Amino acid sequence: MSGNIQLLSDTLARAKDEGRAALIAYLPAGFPTVDGGIEAVKAVLDGGADVVEVGLPHSDPVLDGPVIQTADDIALRGGVKIADVMRTVREAHAATGKPVLVMTYWNPIDRYGVERFTAELAEAGGAGCILPDLPVEESGLWREHAEKHSLATVFVVAPSSKDARIARITEAGSGFVYAASLMGVTGTRASVGAQAQDLVGRTRATTELPVCVGLGVSDAQQAAEVAAFADGVIVGSAFVKRILDAPDTAAGLAAVRELAAELARGVRRDGQAG
Repeated sequence: MSGNIQLLSDTLARAKDEGRAALIAYLPAGFPTVDGGIEAVKAVLDGGADVVEVGLPHSDPVLDGPVIQTADDIALRGGVKIADVMRTVREAHAATGKPVLVMTYWNPIDRYGVERFTAELAEAGGAGCILPDLPVEESGLWREHAEKHSLATVFVVAPSSKDARIARITEAGSGFVYAASLMGVTGTRASVGAQAQDLVGRTRATTELPVCVGLGVSDAQQAAEVAAFADGVIVGSAFVKRILDAPDTAAGLAAVRELAAELARGVRRDGQAG
């Protein structure tokens, strides 16, 4: 069975045709439970997210700030497995028809087996993987199997990336480019800043792939700010925080659905949800 890279590309292209940025949400699998996590992913997609990234919880999350680390710890203590991540992808995609990616560090894939992981992700209806710590130079085996299974390979560029390095990364990637808006870890910020706009411009000079910005966006105003110059707005910690702060599961689901709707209005810039 083929993966859904084409669905991802079509979704991002449709947002562009509508004159807006795509809204990409992130939630870790297994948080607050496996079943609860699946419902949360469905809720953000139902609320207005165009694409969702399902995080594969990891014990040493170098890119993740304290909010996502807390969620990952809850998921890991709950015994989440790669099979649960695949189930989350499968059920969220089946319920919504929207593209679902996995965001993961390289070590779990390496231990699980690249061929097995890509085959299972494609079979689950996944659209691809975001791989924040896999060097492009060491990505040949992954890219070979991802391409075979029609899965996107999304690499991360950062403000510190030199132009030649950005070109190397974007040449190897597919689906879209993840532009980290600032140096540091994930988390909500008071502003996302000019660094992100400069990085998007430098990245666009090297590729036709959509450039989507993450790290720091937490509300509709910031989403609108980033949507003015990026092809996609990626929001993670703000969704996770809504669930952490909720008194119960139902309230958490309502909160992330509401935030998705608010952000969906933000990425449309004119305040009108489509």
